[in-house]
Amino acid sequence: MRESDHALVALGANLPFGGEPPEATLSHALSALADEGLPVLSVSRFFATPCFPVGAGPDYVNAAAVVDCRAAGGAAGILARLHAVEARFGRERLQRWGMRTLDLDLLAVGDSVLPDPAVQDGWRNLPVAEQASAAPDRLILPHPRLQDRAFVLVPLADVAPDWVHPRLGLTVRQMLAVLPQTDRDAVKPL
Repeated sequence: MRESDHALVALGANLPFGGEPPEATLSHALSALADEGLPVLSVSRFFATPCFPVGAGPDYVNAAAVVDCRAAGGAAGILARLHAVEARFGRERLQRWGMRTLDLDLLAVGDSVLPDPAVQDGWRNLPVAEQASAAPDRLILPHPRLQDRAFVLVPLADVAPDWVHPRLGLTVRQMLAVLPQTDRDAVKPL
């Protein structure tokens, strides 16, 4: 299978759904991805992670998965399928970085850069003060914040440690190594 046939997906939840805890939701969501035509090829361990931003709600359960996206019809098709799974688990988009029953983030599709290198670089380099309020009006790949977040990179290192960020030229392992040790230590296996 070609790398472009793989998508990297981050999973997270910090609210119960249907009377079940977030880790159960993530398990069910992995099965639902296959139902939506995104079979899971590998999945990380589940991790307990501090809520981001700090104080915004209960702590999270996070994971990462590699999915087969050949049947999804490109990045927009993958994103639509991820949103369909989120909706099945009660996801509401009420506020940026708010609490959620399920969050599925499309991190990357092979080495694709969308919509183009300049736009991806611009969003990746957005000042921290603007990140909480600014939201792109289109899909940006790779996800512009993935290199900054231990709660994404620690699980991703379980399933795709050698994936290379097409704009940074760094592997997941290398991006993780440059994050502060305190950030990495805060992401704990369940």
